[in-house]
Amino acid sequence: MISREQRETIKEIIRNFFDKATIEVEIKEETVDEDTFRINLETESPQLLIGEGGQTLSEIQHLLRLICRKKIGPGFYLDIDVSNYKKKKAVYLEELAKTAADEVALTKKDRELLPMSSQDRRIIHLVLSQRADVIAESKGEDPDRRVIIRPA
Repeated sequence: MISREQRETIKEIIRNFFDKATIEVEIKEETVDEDTFRINLETESPQLLIGEGGQTLSEIQHLLRLICRKKIGPGFYLDIDVSNYKKKKAVYLEELAKTAADEVALTKKDRELLPMSSQDRRIIHLVLSQRADVIAESKGEDPDRRVIIRPA
């Protein structure tokens, strides 16, 4: 469990990080479960922090996670979002999975999705694991690994 003191320390680390980068952000603490501390950053230029396909956001999160673990220690997961980018992307991927699965169930033909990150593939697999009419599997090597949806 992440203590209140640890949450405040993490927010201070993040505040200092962006102050030094001269990027104005508003830190909004979101739900905290046992081991995950979620923070949503609001800024006037979110694309600067998100980057192409969320790559910059992923790298910022990785860097801040390392800094926080060095100061606080292990035992928590830091999840950083910018202007709810990850939430919006998850909704999009869920819809993509459902639409593609409906198409596969109707046509009985495989559907290969574009290459995506492991986090994105995981969302697709979780959505489709609840369906009995299709099977989802990953194929290829990173960074070209993709999900293939097949009729069951």
